[in-house]
Amino acid sequence: MGRLTTHVLDTARGAPAANLAIDLYKITGNTEQKLKSVSTNSDGRCDKPLLEGDSFSPGKYKLIFHAAPYLEEKGDVLPKTPFLDQVVIAFGIDDAEQHYHVPLLLSAYGYSTYRGS
Repeated sequence: MGRLTTHVLDTARGAPAANLAIDLYKITGNTEQKLKSVSTNSDGRCDKPLLEGDSFSPGKYKLIFHAAPYLEEKGDVLPKTPFLDQVVIAFGIDDAEQHYHVPLLLSAYGYSTYRGS
């Protein structure tokens, strides 16, 4: 059975990004439907898959990672207009039988992502 998971690593601190807010959207044409809002745990992961079972279906999705509030909470002094306020990762799910893992490596001025396992 397929599922969608994520985790966030704070590369500036060399640690998991705990208590980072994430929103998940499904995109259909020009419509975006918010499916859920979660926060990462002490390991930088969500306690449960973001999608699984009947809710996990092929299509276009978007994760919004609320970076600036997390970074400010950790003590980073950000400019009035942060360089990375939100990190948006738009991606597609083609096969609902597979595990799609979308990790985020984050710092105040850069990020990286990939399809993990």
